[in-house]
Amino acid sequence: MTDYQRYALYYAPSAQSDLGQFGNAWLGRDPVTDDDLPRPAVSGIDADDVIAATTSPTRYGFHGTLKPPFALKDGQSRAELETAVESLCTETAPITCGPLTLKSIGQFLALVPTKPVAPLENLAGMLVSSLDDFRKPEDMAAMNKRRAAGLTERQEDYLVAWGYPYVMEEFRFHLTLSNKLDPEQLARFEESLGPIVAPLCDAPFQIDDICLFGDPGNGKLFRLLKRFALAG
Repeated sequence: MTDYQRYALYYAPSAQSDLGQFGNAWLGRDPVTDDDLPRPAVSGIDADDVIAATTSPTRYGFHGTLKPPFALKDGQSRAELETAVESLCTETAPITCGPLTLKSIGQFLALVPTKPVAPLENLAGMLVSSLDDFRKPEDMAAMNKRRAAGLTERQEDYLVAWGYPYVMEEFRFHLTLSNKLDPEQLARFEESLGPIVAPLCDAPFQIDDICLFGDPGNGKLFRLLKRFALAG
């Protein structure tokens, strides 16, 4: 079993689903096999512009974060982490939110579920807290890098407690589609992607499994290591 520098728990749609086929193709890679995938043709956006605008989400793979990336605490193993995740998932029921919508969040573009989202927020909070014993505490340099963005008092408390500021009440689930873009790019991408993602935004958004991803480190691509069905 290969060890990774960091691990994360994400929602990642099945590669066979319409959402998974779109997201993986949009980012140009399969997170399981690491194979390159042909990017879709998008009216109004050059192929090179798509590649340049998606470098960050491409590295992480098409996903929505549930428990942010963390290094394993000394004495903990990937096998033990997988056992704990599997145990939690057997006690957790699949969840349903409102349909996805294409939305700009700050300077980047994402697909975001609409209300009700409380079950999704509860799932993420449970994973963050229940698996915290596996997380190696962040070093001061990493924490200060987070602080440089400007944190509220509550976000600072969460950074200290959980190693990441945007958890619990600060959590906002999203499937990232771009890097930070300038206003003109953001508007152009949103207009061009709207008709493409519209069919993906018709039905309620469902999560029936979660995925363990691994970060090899040194800026290499995250890999989808294992799926765990929600079956509670």
